[in-house]
Amino acid sequence: MKVNTLAGLKALKHALAEQAAREAAQREAERLAALRREREHKLFELAVGPVQPVPARPGGRATPHRAPVEPVPVQRQRDEAAVMREALSDEFDIETLLHTDEQMSFRRPGLGPEVVRKLREGRWSIQRQIDLHGLRTDEAREALGRFIRDAHQAGLRCVRVVHGKGLGSPGRTPVLKQRVLRWLVQKNEVMAFVQARPAEGGAGALVVLLRSG
Repeated sequence: MKVNTLAGLKALKHALAEQAAREAAQREAERLAALRREREHKLFELAVGPVQPVPARPGGRATPHRAPVEPVPVQRQRDEAAVMREALSDEFDIETLLHTDEQMSFRRPGLGPEVVRKLREGRWSIQRQIDLHGLRTDEAREALGRFIRDAHQAGLRCVRVVHGKGLGSPGRTPVLKQRVLRWLVQKNEVMAFVQARPAEGGAGALVVLLRSG
């Protein structure tokens, strides 16, 4: 920059001095800021101990892992229990549906007597069982309905239902057994059932054939 007058020279010196002062002030501010950060870092280390930075993931910030919580379908469970209570009636008349040959049995219309015979002979392998001993009527009804539904959905064909012989009931009458017979007849998944063989529970249990599919 060419200066031709004394006044211009003074103005140039003044401008250069102001620029130098600004640069010096900026450097001093940066130095003080660095000292402050270093002091804060040392105070943090003294408070919590040495720390290691979290390695950065490719593509952005690390996302904290949170295990998803499965929602509990409480209302659906209540609805299903209510449906089972309404669907399985204790007043259902099964006398015309039960075959009373040498032992009580049941088979759906269209099924031949050989199905019952094979059940009695143990031709079907029992794949799962439920024991209703000690349950109140409502508990037994819901447990049996859920058991039959789950077994059918799992693709099982033959199950055992243990209802007991009623020896501990008033009058030693098999109250639960009669209710279980009524409930099973009302389940669409049930195709047939017979009294279990002595080795499988005898008069205290039923062997049940479920519908395929």
